[in-house]
Amino acid sequence: MTTEEIRAPASHATMADVRVPQERQSTLGQRIYRYRFVYLMLVPTFALLLTFNYYPAFMGLYRAFFKWDIGLQPEFLGLGNFEKLFIKDDIFLKSLRHVSLLTSWRVISAVTFPFIVAELIFNLRSNVHKYTYRVLTILPAVVPGIVILLLWHFIYDGTHGLLNAFLEGVGLEDWQQPWLGSPKTALYAVTFMGFPWVGGVTVLIYLAGLQGISDEIIDSSLVDGCSGLRRIFAIDIPLILGQFKLIIVLAVIGGLQGWVAVFVMTAGGPGTASVVPGLWMYNNAFLWNKMGYASAIALFLFVLIMGMTILNVKFLKTGDY
Repeated sequence: MTTEEIRAPASHATMADVRVPQERQSTLGQRIYRYRFVYLMLVPTFALLLTFNYYPAFMGLYRAFFKWDIGLQPEFLGLGNFEKLFIKDDIFLKSLRHVSLLTSWRVISAVTFPFIVAELIFNLRSNVHKYTYRVLTILPAVVPGIVILLLWHFIYDGTHGLLNAFLEGVGLEDWQQPWLGSPKTALYAVTFMGFPWVGGVTVLIYLAGLQGISDEIIDSSLVDGCSGLRRIFAIDIPLILGQFKLIIVLAVIGGLQGWVAVFVMTAGGPGTASVVPGLWMYNNAFLWNKMGYASAIALFLFVLIMGMTILNVKFLKTGDY
């Protein structure tokens, strides 16, 4: 056998290997051409996303470094907006303290009360009862959020509100307050509205995690005498830390971004007693036409939310369970 005959198969194999990617590339191109109408139908969706979502967001971040009033030529300020924000703007610094309270309570309430309700539903023996209570917890979600806010506004009303009427009925007239009209109580009234703080979606997230725990683990814990509260802390909570992580992230994002509830309930008042960064951003943008300054607030909130999310993902570990 000659040297050329020995090398020939290798040469054929090499040529085949070279042709395979070309054939695959050709096949991919044919697929794209075959489904070209599907891709064309996706073009309007991506065009709308880029035009109305991504472009305004990136432009807002870019304009944070400008003095930008609508109708006037933008003036580059560098870090001027941020210097004013953290050094000269006392109201913004005050709003950070307010949003810290709101977010802290939002996280605490999201971690505790819905989890307790989920545990109670999970430990029911009747599947019919479980289904009934699941429906009852999610049913309030069909009510528009603005309706719930207006209902709480009526509850807190200083003249005809249900809360003051209840206090009068039980003989606690001295406790009656203009809950939303007093600087001492406005922020706390907004913070603690939503009683009993059981969000239907949050309950279902916890419940899905609990239902994902295998029966073998639960049966083994019962054999070892691990039941009741001991099982909740030793078995349930460690095995659904992923759900806790998700809820905490959503609560932090909702707390830091949220300002609609404050706007509806108090508009940040009385004075600035309940103002939050999101509402302060809105006022600067649409009441006083300071779009660049409002963009700086938005950029700060973006960085803050991103940082809090990264810290939560990094320090709340779930891989060991």
